[in-house]
This record gives sequence, C-alpha cells and structure tokens, in this order.
Amino acid sequence: MNPASPLLDEHRSLSASFTDFAGWEMPLKYGSELAEHRAVREVAGLFDLSHMGEIAVTGTQSAAALDFALAGEASKIAVGRAKYSLMCDADGGVIDDLVVYRLGDEQFLVVANAANAPTVARELVSRAEHFDARVDDQSLDTALIAVQGPASEAIISALVPEDQRTTVVDLKYYAVTEAQVAGIDVLLARTGYTGEDGFELYVPNAQAVALWQALLVATTEAGGVPAGLACRDTLRLEAGMALYGHELTMVTNPYQAGLGKVVRLGKDFVGRAALQQLSEQPVLQVLVGLKGDTRRAARAGYTVHRDDEAVVGTVTSGTLSPTLGYPVALAYLDTALAEPGTKVQVDVRGRKEPFEVTPAPFYRRS
Repeated sequence: MNPASPLLDEHRSLSASFTDFAGWEMPLKYGSELAEHRAVREVAGLFDLSHMGEIAVTGTQSAAALDFALAGEASKIAVGRAKYSLMCDADGGVIDDLVVYRLGDEQFLVVANAANAPTVARELVSRAEHFDARVDDQSLDTALIAVQGPASEAIISALVPEDQRTTVVDLKYYAVTEAQVAGIDVLLARTGYTGEDGFELYVPNAQAVALWQALLVATTEAGGVPAGLACRDTLRLEAGMALYGHELTMVTNPYQAGLGKVVRLGKDFVGRAALQQLSEQPVLQVLVGLKGDTRRAARAGYTVHRDDEAVVGTVTSGTLSPTLGYPVALAYLDTALAEPGTKVQVDVRGRKEPFEVTPAPFYRRS
C-alpha cells in the first residue's frame, strides 16, 4: 500500500489535480500552474511536501556518524543551522542530495528526497552501525508544509505568539528553530526550493490538517494560493536548483554537477577514495544553464548540438520560464563549450533551436 499525505482530503476539497510522485498521491496543481508560480514569486504559495523523508540521527557520535555517511561535514554545522549535503556511493555517484539540520549537540534531522528516502534511511543505519548513533526514520509520521514567497515572513509572523515574532523575523536562511504556529508546536526552518524567501514547517501527522488550514487562511488572506508540484518544478528550475533524477543521479558525480564545494575530502567518508580520484581528473561534461532565443522550450532528454551536427550534451530539465518569458534549461555539456555566451542548438522535436550558455540561477529575487 502506498503512503499517503495526511493532507490528502484537504487537497481533494480544493479540487486539486493529482500526480503520482514516488508512490505518493500529491497535488500537481489546484487551478492554473502558471498562476500558482506567479503567486509564489509575487506573494506566497502554500505547499504540501509530506512526501519528503525525515530521518533523525541522535547520540553521542551522531555528528561523527554523519561525517562518515555524507560527503559534507555535519560536525561543523552549528546548533540551529542547516547545510545542503550529498550522500554518495563507493564509486562517487550521488545517492541523494539532502538537507541536514542540527537541532542539538547530539541531535540531527536529515531531510531526503521522497523517492530516495527509504534508501537514505537504510544507508544511514548501515553507515552508523560502528558509531554511538541512533537512526530513526520518521518520514511516515511527519508532515512537511512550506510557505514560499515575499509575504511568507508576514504570514508566519501573524500566526505565532507575540513573543516569537522577533524569532521569525530574525531567523536566518538555512536556520531552524522550535516555534508555535497557530497554537501548534512545529519545527520551523527558513529553507525552501523556489528561489524565494520562505519557511518549511515540520509537524507530526496528527497536527498537519489544523496547521495546513490555519496557514491556508493566512496565505489566501495575504493574496497567496495553495500551490502544487508543477509550479514547484518551474520555480526551482528558474532558481537553478538541481532535481534528483534529472541533474543528479547515481551516474553523475558532484564535480560534474558543480557541487564539488559540498565535498569535504579532508575526512573519511563513504565514496571518499573515488571522489578524491575524480577531483584530480578533468571533468568531461559539466552542468550548465541554457537560455533560449525562441519560445520553444527544451525538455529533459533533448540533445544539445554544436554547429548543427555533433551531440555535445543533454538537457536534464527545461521549461518556458513563466517569470522571464523565455526558455531556460539545465544541461550536461562538453566542458570545452561551458563558457557563458557559447551558442548551441537544442533538438526540440526534430528542429534545432538556438540556445546560449548562461550562468544559473536564471532568476534571483531582489
């Protein structure tokens, strides 16, 4: 039996269109995905992300266990802060990209992508077995709701007790705190996947509906809307953020994906030897941004060409940017052609369309 979001009936009552995402029935959109995208950029969107994985790692050697399990350095994360990290296999391939929150000296929360959460949990158990650390997969007991957009701070501030409003306003990007939102105890993080200011709220399933309903009222009163996974994808692409299964896979390594800075080779961890070797070799293809000259969007799997002939790369994600009004894409491209300004063509359903290599993110909030 597939897992289900505790908010499924809420989405049905809002006439959501659904999609299967990693075995979860999740809202794709509620009305127009374009309107939802614009609402997040201009005001706020409310997302159900309960399909994501939440794995607690606790114990006296929890930091050391995560240092060994992940390519990043969890032991260097300050309490109340978060870091983006990678879990790699022995060959340096990416099992998942994830966010690690440090909730206490000996208490961490690892947030994994939905499709990879069971694998990440299993790997953490295996990799932590020689450490004094306990791994507890809380994914099926935890709901995750996100408020994203310029009005998100005002929306959250209006729902916390007066003495917590300063805490919300002062919360830094990639920081986390306990808070009470609409009378419900939550873990409140200033993180997100849209390129906008925003908050992610972790709460036990039993409180999810009450929290969602309170956030929905506050979001719609501010002029925002509930938002589905369709606009989440176009928002993250404009912000140049990788999506596992597209930009990151078991056959891509961090250096190709431009994530070498996440890897800490000065410590022992699973995949270190392979990544050390890869770090010393030239990277043949790298992840780049592409900007289209026409209105025809490049899509995942489309081939990239130089001088109309040779295949020099492959698109991993692409869309007609709702914010910018032209096509944007991420693609793996021969390193020799990765310089911004380089002209290439993408085969869009049999017709070569002009694109230009451009730095990502394509969109930055003002």
